Amino acid sequence: MEQIDLQRAIEAVLFAAGEPVDIARLSMTFEVDEADVIAAADALADEFAFNRRGVRILRLDKGYQMVSSGEMADYITKALETRKPPKLSSSQLEALTIIAYYQPATKAMVEQIRGVDSSYSISALLNKSLIEDAGRLNVPGRPILYWTTPDFLRTFGLSSLEELPEIDKVDLGEPVIPEDPDQMKIEEPANAEG
Repeated sequence: MEQIDLQRAIEAVLFAAGEPVDIARLSMTFEVDEADVIAAADALADEFAFNRRGVRILRLDKGYQMVSSGEMADYITKALETRKPPKLSSSQLEALTIIAYYQPATKAMVEQIRGVDSSYSISALLNKSLIEDAGRLNVPGRPILYWTTPDFLRTFGLSSLEELPEIDKVDLGEPVIPEDPDQMKIEEPANAEG
């Protein structure tokens, strides 16, 4: 497939998808190497940006998404009568920062670093789809792990987490490991038969 045809196909798929599409999926669909997809999508993204088009092609971690240009936000809002998303409070921004840098992170980790209860902030971030459940930590109590979503990257204009600015991370200390390994076992509840 020639580069121009590949660009046209990528443009059509990203427009129709309305959400990020993995590079691997595009490669499989068009039966070309991932490197060819990346080259074509990046060239298309550059063309859209250079020509100051109303849409842009964003690279999000391992995929691409077509989005409206930030310059057009006021027109889009006015035309579609959409409300601006609510802003993040300072406590939500603190919790989000901790999760972004330490992910996957538990609520307890966020609270340890912030020094205050973070239940409301984490709940609000989940509702805004900036973080999501990443499974459970395999320790007693099985706390939920959280990590950031593609919406987080889109909201902050990042392609990947590697673009986050460097920070001095808080030293959370060494994990406490009991001397008796049997203390680490989680007992299964007995089945009640009746």
